[in-house]
Amino acid sequence: MAGGAKAAPAPPVPEPESGSRQSAFPAAWPRVGPVRQWALLTRRGAALLLHNRLSVAVLAGSPVMIVAMFAVLFRAGAFDPAAPDPGSSAMIMFWIAFGTFFFGLTYGLLQICTELPVLRREWLAGLRLGPYVASKLTLVLPVLALADALLLAVLRVLDRLPAAGWDTYLSLFTTSLLASAAALALGLLASAAVSEPGQATLMLPLLCFPQVLFSGAFVPVPRMTLAGEVLSLAMTNRWAYEALGGAVGLEGLWRDGASPLGPPLLASYGDSFAHPASRGWLILAGFALLFLVAAWAVLVRKCRRGTATGRAGR
Repeated sequence: MAGGAKAAPAPPVPEPESGSRQSAFPAAWPRVGPVRQWALLTRRGAALLLHNRLSVAVLAGSPVMIVAMFAVLFRAGAFDPAAPDPGSSAMIMFWIAFGTFFFGLTYGLLQICTELPVLRREWLAGLRLGPYVASKLTLVLPVLALADALLLAVLRVLDRLPAAGWDTYLSLFTTSLLASAAALALGLLASAAVSEPGQATLMLPLLCFPQVLFSGAFVPVPRMTLAGEVLSLAMTNRWAYEALGGAVGLEGLWRDGASPLGPPLLASYGDSFAHPASRGWLILAGFALLFLVAAWAVLVRKCRRGTATGRAGR
């Protein structure tokens, strides 16, 4: 902008003309407050998302496919106290935890890395990175809430979850949503850290495998080595799994149910499901906040470094 020119007025919110990521940002950002920037970014992101039919199909189709696979994989009645299936009940809780994690991670991995070149330019023009990261959370979290609710509702209708009151299912939904939010924040952090979409895709198995191995489902936490127990503390899937299992009363089902497999399984898991779900909620919320702050810090560093590199090359 020329030295004597007046500041441009706030640009109107444009309707995207194509699926290009560059249309997510205006040509220049006025010096407006963070709340208004967050609102503009969220609105533009929603317009771009709805304009891209393939993205909408993937967002809508992924939960449906996973729910269908869950319905085929597990038999009904695993939580029936008269004839429980302790092994299946443990696995149902784990795959719900991992499903919500997978939803959040995959939705977040490509949110930032595809926009980095444009983001650097818009940062120089006045875009704040805090509202930018917050807009990603605001845009995707409602979609994850719908996916989590669909997963729980279908599994209950198909008798893959116990007949319980609204308080139990509210607890299950809260845990699922917080697990998805933490995974989404982790996906945003990974997306901010890489340089291109191909690298983000490679991050998917690297981030998923530890969540499976150290969740405490296949190898209970009390049976892990000391190193394994320490690593499990950093896995959001562990805390989601334990909170979900506590909400449906796995400990009581295994201890008091009619299956002879329950007590030995309970002995293996120890007190994993004896804690209130609120403990898991606090931990998951803490992870989500930590990952979001880390994503913001990585973006600040990248934008500053990219600006310094660009000036040095002139």
